[in-house]
Amino acid sequence: MTLPESYKQMFSTVSEDGKLTLALHEKPMPTPETNEIIVRIEATPINPSDHAVMFGGANMAEAESSGDGANKVLTAPVSPPAMAAMKARVGQNLPVGNEGAGTVVAAGEGEHAQSLIGKTVAVMGGASMYAEYRCVPAAQVMPLLPGCTAKDGASSFVNPLTALSFVETMRLEGHSAIVHTAAASNLGQMLNKICQGDGIDIVNIVRRQEQADILKDLGAKYIINSSSDTFKEELVDALDETGATIAFDATGGGSLASDILIAMEAAAARTPTAFSIYGSTKHKQVYLYGGLDTSPTEFAPRNYGMAWSIGAWLLPNFLAKADLEVGERLRMRVAKELKTTFASHYTDEISLSDALDSQIVDRYNAKTTGSKFLICPQL
Repeated sequence: MTLPESYKQMFSTVSEDGKLTLALHEKPMPTPETNEIIVRIEATPINPSDHAVMFGGANMAEAESSGDGANKVLTAPVSPPAMAAMKARVGQNLPVGNEGAGTVVAAGEGEHAQSLIGKTVAVMGGASMYAEYRCVPAAQVMPLLPGCTAKDGASSFVNPLTALSFVETMRLEGHSAIVHTAAASNLGQMLNKICQGDGIDIVNIVRRQEQADILKDLGAKYIINSSSDTFKEELVDALDETGATIAFDATGGGSLASDILIAMEAAAARTPTAFSIYGSTKHKQVYLYGGLDTSPTEFAPRNYGMAWSIGAWLLPNFLAKADLEVGERLRMRVAKELKTTFASHYTDEISLSDALDSQIVDRYNAKTTGSKFLICPQL
């Protein structure tokens, strides 16, 4: 196959005058080295984790688009406080897009690289997948099984591996059940399927009834609506029944993490062991892994006892600590269950230039449950 001399790739830049610019840059087509391949990117999702690089601390409510087609540019103002927080990235052109999939169209001389030519592969591209082509190490891709398309494999890494790694974290730290917030998300639905298949209880926290209905249709048993007047009481009941002592919180802000720890302690108090002024002895853990709520995180530690922790959780950090066997086992499961447990459903398919349209940005930046956008760079 004859490759073009150049390709388009999306970059995000914050300038010294307080302006965010998102645009497509023309990049020369590279020549793959021995163990590298060139993938024609055919599908790449917009995940919440992509937004931080795309938009930084810009005020997206004031975003504007100009130009047409490949020359379209999105700009948005960045406030002085946000500029101070992003000082390290000012003036840098940052590539965007954490994952995607496509067809291997060229390869270096290495045996493994050559064996991938013509195959459909999923790629975790290190924040550079919003592009027409990518040159990546052959060892970095996951070949898809026969019958799987690039759209099937576009979301093979971030959500599937996060959901599986939640379960791995639970087991490694000696817990037996999970609490998950924003639980009707694409990731949350995968996590429910995993837990049901593996016989693990999961307490799902949602904000609206339609989100609860999504999980109910999946067969979820414990669904708690945080907007209900009886939320805290229902949460304690669910934690008492399941014994869940580890939670993964996608919201990050507000009092939800604190509410979960208080409920865990209250559930533990229903089956007391020896009295202790320090509360229950079973360790209670809440991990913040997202920032859907941008308000400050609130804590009330006097109500938790003394056996608790709140920390941050990030997929690359977990995989870096896990041994190679764990990472390979998780990837193999994703490949085998790509059309079942780890199937992703998209409400919109857009081009690279569409992703720079301010009206379309308003829609995918809303991070609405049940709404997931797929960029198809070849459009």
